[in-house]
Amino acid sequence: MLDFFSYFRWQDLVDILIVAFVIHQLISIIRGTRSVQMVAGLGVLTVVYFVASVLDLAVLKWVMQTFLSSILLIIIIVFQHDIRRALTQVGKSPFLKQTDVVEKELEEIIRTLFYLAKRRIGALIVIERETNLGDFIESGFKLDARLTKELLISIFMPVSPLHDGAVIISKGRIQHCGCILPLTQNPYINKRYGTRHRAAIGLTEETDAVVLVVSEETQEISIVRHGALTAVEDEISLTNNLRAIFIADNGGPTHSWKTLMSRR
Repeated sequence: MLDFFSYFRWQDLVDILIVAFVIHQLISIIRGTRSVQMVAGLGVLTVVYFVASVLDLAVLKWVMQTFLSSILLIIIIVFQHDIRRALTQVGKSPFLKQTDVVEKELEEIIRTLFYLAKRRIGALIVIERETNLGDFIESGFKLDARLTKELLISIFMPVSPLHDGAVIISKGRIQHCGCILPLTQNPYINKRYGTRHRAAIGLTEETDAVVLVVSEETQEISIVRHGALTAVEDEISLTNNLRAIFIADNGGPTHSWKTLMSRR
């Protein structure tokens, strides 16, 4: 035991902590997704390979060895969405909080959501943050209009030709509408959630966007972030949640929003 501590350096401790942190982050990213089952499947195949080696099962060992020799390529193909999401999170600056709405515009969005919910009109509103949503806006229609309650309501009215799909808010403006979002493949999502909720979860699994969903069946309003859905009970709860996300602790816009305002 004393010999162990005599050879143990402070660099070794740092090394262990970094590896532990990376493993913890990877587990956090894939938790609750299909990737968990895929990892378990790869684990089973690895165990089968070692069993075949111990029992000297030549054919099975050759098959598993051939398969596992391409394990890196297999991992990249199978986990491409999780790898992209992980790299996106790593590339985000921890010192700069990107926001796209200020107090007044939050009020417009909140008033819109409760107006639509009371009338059982479904809605899907995406607020872009640091991750660019260019891959998803191509499926919609460009507006680049001022963010107002009246315009949002008119977009989601069932008689509107633009009511299907999502509205994307970027830089404090309604940039696109009628956008098609990727549906989540998470098998553990509650069956009561429909296409809107699954699309909201799917987008936030791949980006850092905040998505607001109005259910036309239940009149429920939900906030979706990082693949997690949170239902809000009333206007106060929704306001507090959105303020916590977009407004700084001192009650004013964050530095990034001030920079953005200066560009207008």
